[in-house]
Amino acid sequence: MLRVLRVSRILRLANKYKDLQSLLKTIMMSVGSLLNVFILLMLIFFIMAVLANTMFYQVTSGDVIGEYKNFNTFHQSFSLLFSIATGEDWNRVMYDCMRLEPDCIPNETCGSAIAPVFFLSFNMIVSNIMLNLFVLVII
Repeated sequence: MLRVLRVSRILRLANKYKDLQSLLKTIMMSVGSLLNVFILLMLIFFIMAVLANTMFYQVTSGDVIGEYKNFNTFHQSFSLLFSIATGEDWNRVMYDCMRLEPDCIPNETCGSAIAPVFFLSFNMIVSNIMLNLFVLVII
């Protein structure tokens, strides 16, 4: 409890320092815009999770794809896309999802030829555009 109260020291210091006051005002004014960008990001995650669930539901095993990381359900698709958005093994997931007929086991490791387009576009949208939007809103 006392550690939480120590954080409140910043608010008391804001009364004394004008630069800190202007920084806190900027943060408070950008919360609404950041909420809009966050909603847009969740909409993109929703659309891409539905697409991934539709295109890659048959891929159930691979280097990264397994029991917990797969595109079988919407919830698992959403959480796997979230981990891909953080940069964790997104290229290995892409390679798991782009195996085609002669090199795969049907209904287990067969993916789609569109996998590179899907994963690269998802990575570009989430990593670059959304990060730039967050920075732009704050500036």
